[in-house]
Amino acid sequence: MQTKTTLLIVLFCLLGISSMNAQPPKNQLLPDWAQDLVKRVSVDGYAQAGFTYQHTGGLADNDPLNKRDYNTFEMKRAFLVVAAPISDRWFAMFMHDFNGGVVHEYWASYRFTNNKAFSAKIGQFKHAYSIENSMSPTELEAIDVCSEGVTYLAGCGSDRLMGTQYGRDLGLEFFGETNDSKLAYRLGVMNGQGINKKDGNNEKDFIGHVEFRPTQELSIVATGQIGRGHAVERSSYINNIQPGDDYKRNRWSAGLTYKSQDSHLSLRTEYVEGRDGDVTSRGVYATGVLPVVNKLDLVGSYDFFNYNVKEHMDQHKAILGLQYWFYKRCRIQVQYVYKSASLQDQMMPNGSVGKVFTHGANHALMCQMQVRLK
Repeated sequence: MQTKTTLLIVLFCLLGISSMNAQPPKNQLLPDWAQDLVKRVSVDGYAQAGFTYQHTGGLADNDPLNKRDYNTFEMKRAFLVVAAPISDRWFAMFMHDFNGGVVHEYWASYRFTNNKAFSAKIGQFKHAYSIENSMSPTELEAIDVCSEGVTYLAGCGSDRLMGTQYGRDLGLEFFGETNDSKLAYRLGVMNGQGINKKDGNNEKDFIGHVEFRPTQELSIVATGQIGRGHAVERSSYINNIQPGDDYKRNRWSAGLTYKSQDSHLSLRTEYVEGRDGDVTSRGVYATGVLPVVNKLDLVGSYDFFNYNVKEHMDQHKAILGLQYWFYKRCRIQVQYVYKSASLQDQMMPNGSVGKVFTHGANHALMCQMQVRLK
């Protein structure tokens, strides 16, 4: 009871709702409304850790800055998730990553209609661009999580102009489901600057997501984003946008997902495209899971992405592996990952070290254990 009370109080403080003592005076009970709320708070969490061996080709063959062979044990994620259904219409969420020491989400939502047709959410959360960005790492099949295109265009890490934002942003979103949940939508207005940050300019990003579900197993999805970014770092893919510049940043995507109701059988494919200033990036991926025997699945993925179409910064990526579900949402994964290009360190003429996009085969063997409470 005291643990839940403490977590609830932290959530309230972050949302600016109120503050109260985590431990009431001895022999003094919490008010009835507080006891009721604490009982309904849901605490969840998960952790992902593993081992990676990587062999890098290209510049690494003749550049002392690059290690051709690299291996490490690593802790990838350790999340605490607190969900608080304040009433039958109000809902709040808090998510913290202990591995990175970063608060990822804190938001509250309110349902205006008696059904699921219209609700609003305000705070910090995953934005609606692409199919994969809205998915949890515990659902995604690849150990390195999203496809290359989604990772770059959704601000999950490889777009240095935006920085590492984990696909999240601060803003307001309207969402809902109609026609017996066959049609779902999300429409958000966001800062466009990422997590735990004020906006870097006076422009806002508008992000839309429309999903049609002809059956319970099949979804057809289209998403889009219109806005202006405020660059925080130099990009290795785009030369004419400097830190502090405001630049046009638009995205769009279209794809579909199939997920069996009776097994882990699934398929997801999506075309993604974006424009930063006058530079176009585009790609496509397809990821599937095929059950082999009880609790054991075969995982495969092909991913193509061109970071800068004009400069031919294209990359092919392939994944093949196995995953074993040893308990509910807990699994062990083993995957081989091939990439045809990568960013590599190179000594520049002025003596500094810079990142250079280099074509050359990269091979990796990755293992990961995932444990989730619920």
